[in-house]
Amino acid sequence: MNGSTRHPSRPFATACVLALTLSAGSLSACSHRSVATSAADGGPVAMPSTGGNGADRVAGGTGSVPGSAEDFRINIGDRVYFDLDSYQLRADAYPQLDAQAAWLQRYPGVSVRIEGNADERGTREYNLALGARRAEAVRTYLIGRGIPASRIDTISFGKERPVAQGSNEAAFAQNRNAHTAVVNQR
Repeated sequence: MNGSTRHPSRPFATACVLALTLSAGSLSACSHRSVATSAADGGPVAMPSTGGNGADRVAGGTGSVPGSAEDFRINIGDRVYFDLDSYQLRADAYPQLDAQAAWLQRYPGVSVRIEGNADERGTREYNLALGARRAEAVRTYLIGRGIPASRIDTISFGKERPVAQGSNEAAFAQNRNAHTAVVNQR
């Protein structure tokens, strides 16, 4: 074989890249496009959006769809933390909860569930009750910031769903939280 021998699939791959490029050019009139990578050449290829409402666009370059659970988690933050044996909101929770309230006002079709959690110390019953009070404290705050009560449910998981493993103060501090979970996006 000499250096001018062509691979039998090369013309097909070239034709595919050309077709994708031409398709991308004809789609330039679309108002929204996402970018995908062509397997043939590793370059970007424009792809049409799935709708004109902007729901398929990413928020702030984070890769999350505005109004989604991922957008909430990444751009707003979905947890606030509590002190030992307490359901009183800490000072560092207020800015977080204010951001949650603003996001929920921006997306009125979203409902949330506040999940109260506790560390592993104490009885199951005690921690379920403490988690319920923590969830209710967050719910009450969000309602006070104008979020309709009908959009917020609460549940307590007590010590049953730790986010951090370990029996040390660092793990305990992470597990004493109220998690705001997006449950319904209309």
